Amino acid sequence: MAKSLYLFALLVVASCALCEGQNVTNLPKGGSISDTMRTVTSHGPERITRNIIQDRNGNIWIAAFDGIFRYDGNSFTNITNQVSSARFFSVLEDRQGNLWFGTIGSGVYQYDPKKADGQKFRHFTTAEGLIDNRVPHIYEDKSGRIWFGTLTGASRFDPGQVVGKQFQNYRMNGAWPFTGLENGDLPPDDHDDVNSIIEDKNGKFWFGTRGDARIFDGKAFTVIRHEGQTFTNVRTIMEDRRGNVWLAGGDGLWRYDGSTFTNFTDDFVGFVYEDRAGNIWTSSQSTFSGKWGISRYDVKSLSDKKPVATKIDSDYKANEQMTFGLMEANDGSIWFGSLGGVYRYDGKTIKDFKGK
Repeated sequence: MAKSLYLFALLVVASCALCEGQNVTNLPKGGSISDTMRTVTSHGPERITRNIIQDRNGNIWIAAFDGIFRYDGNSFTNITNQVSSARFFSVLEDRQGNLWFGTIGSGVYQYDPKKADGQKFRHFTTAEGLIDNRVPHIYEDKSGRIWFGTLTGASRFDPGQVVGKQFQNYRMNGAWPFTGLENGDLPPDDHDDVNSIIEDKNGKFWFGTRGDARIFDGKAFTVIRHEGQTFTNVRTIMEDRRGNVWLAGGDGLWRYDGSTFTNFTDDFVGFVYEDRAGNIWTSSQSTFSGKWGISRYDVKSLSDKKPVATKIDSDYKANEQMTFGLMEANDGSIWFGSLGGVYRYDGKTIKDFKGK
C-alpha cells in the first residue's frame, strides 16, 4: 500500500526541518538559570509547533522551533531561550516528573523542575551515546526506559545503568543492536529514521519510519504487512484503550485489532490521538482539497464498517498549512500545532496564541 506520490509540501517542510544545520547555545558554565531570567509572554510559539503535552501539574508544554514553551493557564514561558537556540521537535514527561526535549541538530535535553537553578538541565548528544542528534520523537516504555526516534535509528536510554552504558542503539535495517554508524550506509528501504515508537499490550515494540514500519519483539524485527503490502511513511503509531494499534501516515489511517487491519481514510494523516472519551482525533490533509485540519471519529462510530470523521471547520489560518501534534487538555479542549504556532479547540471555536 506504499504510495508512489508523497505530498510536495510535506517533503519541502521535512527537508527544511530535519536536514539543516543548527546553531546551538551551550549550557551556561558556573552560572544558573532561574525562571525569572526566562522569557514570559502573553503569546505562545510563532514558528513550527510539532508536539504538545500536559504534565501532572496541569501545565501545557509545547515543542516548537522557537523553543520549549510552558503554559500555566495564564501566560507562556520559554523555558529554553537561555539554554539553546535549537529547533525543538518533541517533548515527554516521564514517570519521575522529568521533562525530555528533542531537537533537530542538538540532541536531547532533560529538564528536572525539582532541582535547583543551574542544575535543572542535562544535555545528551552523540558524544554521550545518542545515535543521532536529530530527535523527532521521544517515548517512555513500561520499564521506564526512554526511547528516542532519530533520523538514523532509535536510541534507548536506561536511567538505571551506569554512565557510559545508558544508551542502546538500534537501526531499522536489521542490525539489532547497532552501536556505531560505521560507513553510514542507508538501510535497504533507504529510510532509517524513526518517527514513532510504542510498546503494545503484549510487550512488542512498533516502529514507524519513512520506510517500512516494523515490530520488534526484543530479539528480531519483522516488517508489518497487510495483504502483502507494507506500511510506509508512518508518522504516528498509537495503542488505544482497547488494545487496538493505529498507524497514521502516507498510507492513510489504519487500525489493527490483533488480527485484522481496517482502513479509515486514504488521506495523509500526520497524527492520531485518542481522547478520554475514546474518540479518535487526527490531523490530516485532504486528498481532494489539499487543505489541512483536524478531525474526530466519534467513539460510537468506530465499529461501523466505514466510519466517517467529523471535520472541525473553521477559518483559522492553519487550515492552509500543515497541522501537527494533538493533545486533549484537562478541561477537554484539543490543542494542536501548525507551521505558525499552537491552536486550541474548545468544542466551538479555534483560538490561536500568537502575538499581535
